[in-house]
Amino acid sequence: MALLQIAEPDMSGAPHQHNVAIGIDLGTTNSLVATVKSGEATVLCDSNGARLIPSMVNYGDDRLSVGHEALRLRISDPANTLVSIKRFMGRGFADLDPDVVYPYKFVAKSDANIQINTRAGIKNPIAVSADILTYLRKLAVESLGEEPSGVVITVPAYFDDAQRQATKYAGELAGLKVLRLLNEPTAAAIAYGLDNKQDGTFLVYDLGGGTLDVSILRLNQGVFEVLSVSGDTQLGGDDFDHRLYCYILEKANLSQLTDEDTAQLLSRAKLLKEQLAEKEKVAFSAVLSNKRIVNLTISRTEYETIVKYLVQKTIQPLKKALRDAKLDKDQLDEIIMVGGSTRMLAIRQAVTEFFGRAPLTSINPDEVVAIGAGIQADILVGNKKDDWLLLDVTPLSLGVETMGGLVEKIIPRNSTIPVVRAQDFTTYKDGQTAMSVHVVQGERELVKDCRSLAKFTLRGIPPMVAGQARIRISYQIDADGLLSVQAKEMTSGVVAQIEVKPSYGLNDEQIGAMLQASISHASEDIQQRQYQEALVDARAILDSVEKALIADADLLDEAELTQINHACMKLRIAIEQKPLELDSAGKKIRQLVEELNHATDSFAAKRMDKAINQALTGKEIADIDN
Repeated sequence: MALLQIAEPDMSGAPHQHNVAIGIDLGTTNSLVATVKSGEATVLCDSNGARLIPSMVNYGDDRLSVGHEALRLRISDPANTLVSIKRFMGRGFADLDPDVVYPYKFVAKSDANIQINTRAGIKNPIAVSADILTYLRKLAVESLGEEPSGVVITVPAYFDDAQRQATKYAGELAGLKVLRLLNEPTAAAIAYGLDNKQDGTFLVYDLGGGTLDVSILRLNQGVFEVLSVSGDTQLGGDDFDHRLYCYILEKANLSQLTDEDTAQLLSRAKLLKEQLAEKEKVAFSAVLSNKRIVNLTISRTEYETIVKYLVQKTIQPLKKALRDAKLDKDQLDEIIMVGGSTRMLAIRQAVTEFFGRAPLTSINPDEVVAIGAGIQADILVGNKKDDWLLLDVTPLSLGVETMGGLVEKIIPRNSTIPVVRAQDFTTYKDGQTAMSVHVVQGERELVKDCRSLAKFTLRGIPPMVAGQARIRISYQIDADGLLSVQAKEMTSGVVAQIEVKPSYGLNDEQIGAMLQASISHASEDIQQRQYQEALVDARAILDSVEKALIADADLLDEAELTQINHACMKLRIAIEQKPLELDSAGKKIRQLVEELNHATDSFAAKRMDKAINQALTGKEIADIDN
């Protein structure tokens, strides 16, 4: 007798069907793929048993090489072997580090996006990342026997909208169904939370090949809430490698190297760094293209001395994350170390000294992010009841430009995402039929001090008196941290909207400068805002009075007209004068506005009487009652 398979009422017809999903840690130096098998998250291996796949692509004459094969070609063909491409994602030429010697042939384009001329043609970071992701997808198919039904790709928490968009496009180009972009520290917290079955407040210190992320998360009964994020998108293991490479050049008195020699010594520097995590002293030799032999011995003490300033640079985001979360060090339950670069003893010692206790390192720091992504992907495709609620935050405020060049913040920084916020605005001039919407990002009060993300125009607004129209501007950030903006005129229903896709992203100095400036210039910004608001109000009142005088000046006697004109002139002079001191200038303008209001009280009453008389002319009392 055959068994009859029975499903619960709320289950599908195939209760034991398992949807294959994968999580990808798309790293700067290495990438990994993880999935959940038999209830356990595991990192997949390639055909040679390797879990860490170098994030490298070599473009040959008739062959595309990715991973370990590309790594072998890095020294012999550096111009066509693209490495650390993640650092270029969503960035422009202005973001390139002038101190780094790149072996690539960059192509200048008017849109400012980074492009590289390779043997296979011009490539941008999205296309290169797509090639890496395509390789990882094929690795997963070979290991699992079928195409994944969805993927979660991790990104640094401090990736801005441009960098997230670029990562998502790369996944789609690779033929993957991107279920979500997951912040790397959140992925690590998921892995540790499930592993230890504990609630608490965690700080995740994630130092990878190209980026540093610091996040503070609270885990409480299955809810992951991100309390704050900080970091540096241009600080990672690559910078430590480059510093050691420069030291090798100094110690060996080397200069004017070929691209092949540079690639060889950079590879040696990376290997040296890894060996010095276990040994006190490491010797190495290299044969350069001019047949010169370089023999050097470098001690751990030497290495830690030359990278000391980089180590200290990683501590600043820790302080900022604690300050933003309004927490003290002793309020953290655990500190989690993530990323291959945290294997450096100098890093572990610095973090231990800062917190006064040793961090958690029980899960392989190279694999923990991929494991968390694999777990989240497994939940999103429906293989497991979603026991975890992820509450990430946006790292910088998002706002819109208003009259006077002011910023009205619509979504404040550290707001939990996904999030939708809306505010109502109105027209400034009579008969206005269009409105420009300028989307900005930053913490300052003036548009000129913030970063412009996008501009679009709402057209078709019905002509109305200034201030009568109601335009609702809505900002929506989805679970991937991607922003869309909509403007809608509420009476007519006309709509304009945009998905914010800036050409390139913020660098670490811009992010830090924006946050620091918002603190150091707080008092100045408040005065500037108050002054600009006074100017906007004053100009609007002057405009209204002048229009009224054109229409009804005959209602006034000569003395009244002179008084109003004199008040208007005083206000106009105050507006045009360059302020010596913002606070007093703003107060003076407000005082003159009050004087103008007082001078026009009688005029306003006469205009009201005229309007009522015109409305009643020729009408019977019965008509008015009806």
